[in-house]
Amino acid sequence: MPVRLATVLSCLLVTSSPCRPISLSPCLLVSLSVRSPVDVRAVDKPNDAGSAIQVEWSLSPDDISIEGYIILRKTQKDTVYQRIGSTMPGVTSFEDDETVDGETYIYTVACSKNGELHYAEPSNPVSSRPHIFHTGRINVLIAIIAFTGLLAYFVSKARTGQSLYIRQIPGLAAVEEAVGRATEMGRPILYVPGLGDIDWTATIASMNILGEVARKIAKYDTELVVPNTWSVVYTVSKEVVKESFISEGRPEKFKEDYVRYLTEAQFGFAAAVNGIMIREKPATNFFIGRFWAESLIMAETGAQTGAFQIAGTDSVLQLPFFVTACDYTLMGEELYAASAYLSREPVLLGSLKAQDIGKLVALFILVGFSIVAFLGLNLLSLLNVQ
Repeated sequence: MPVRLATVLSCLLVTSSPCRPISLSPCLLVSLSVRSPVDVRAVDKPNDAGSAIQVEWSLSPDDISIEGYIILRKTQKDTVYQRIGSTMPGVTSFEDDETVDGETYIYTVACSKNGELHYAEPSNPVSSRPHIFHTGRINVLIAIIAFTGLLAYFVSKARTGQSLYIRQIPGLAAVEEAVGRATEMGRPILYVPGLGDIDWTATIASMNILGEVARKIAKYDTELVVPNTWSVVYTVSKEVVKESFISEGRPEKFKEDYVRYLTEAQFGFAAAVNGIMIREKPATNFFIGRFWAESLIMAETGAQTGAFQIAGTDSVLQLPFFVTACDYTLMGEELYAASAYLSREPVLLGSLKAQDIGKLVALFILVGFSIVAFLGLNLLSLLNVQ
């Protein structure tokens, strides 16, 4: 252990004669002086939004005996360093995330022992700034450019009238039949947009499908019932249905009570919908959106009334109940593809086709990289996103 320079480790051999010189046995003299860290460097933190500087240094040769490192900084206008942080021994870097972009800073690092600080030479002047692009995400940029190219190609192809193959989805192909059946029977159509709020993806998809169903209803002059559990979804549903009637040139056929607000209580809503099915006996029931435990209650009640039922949800837990109790069920992404399938809008069709091709390309890349990895060449790091 270091001791003061004047201290000797039990190695003085002194004779009784005061005139004889002191004889020192060969032993180690150790000084208490602690050497400071060296090579302090400061750089703007790469690939960030600014306001951060990375400080690095080389360990003190006496790192094992010190208490830690103190990091200090000053601006070019200041004369005194301010302490901004500390680290344990053995650490060689520190991130200062409280800088002002454009301001020039100078850093120094001191090692601490017994309350004394031993300072290193100051660092180079440095300032922080925001970076436009994260260089560790070039693979994401390439993927975005490739997908945008696919999207532009398929949208352009759809707009020129060229046929884009979309596999047939039985549940969506049966929408025309379902509306026609209700018209022939003179009974209403029940459309339940789920119990999710408007920020749920399944609810947004349900609104798109509701618009297409309402257009067919306006064309066939059939009654519609759309019960809602959230006030915002109720407002959106009403606007969607009204716009569909207007687009079909039959705004006078729209009725305010087509879209109804019931309650936010889960099973209170399920009971109210069951009451509608029993009293009004709709010929066709649509259950499209996000559902929970009430799904089987409503679907089973609709089946008992003899209604033709089409369901769709992205909830894996509720799919078995809908498959059991309904005539057709849209599963997972079929729900999201429904608006493009029904409307045949070029932008929606092109987007759907581009997504399918993009997923296929991603699958091939993953399989290819996995095979190459089995052969001993690991390229999976190219897919990492920092």
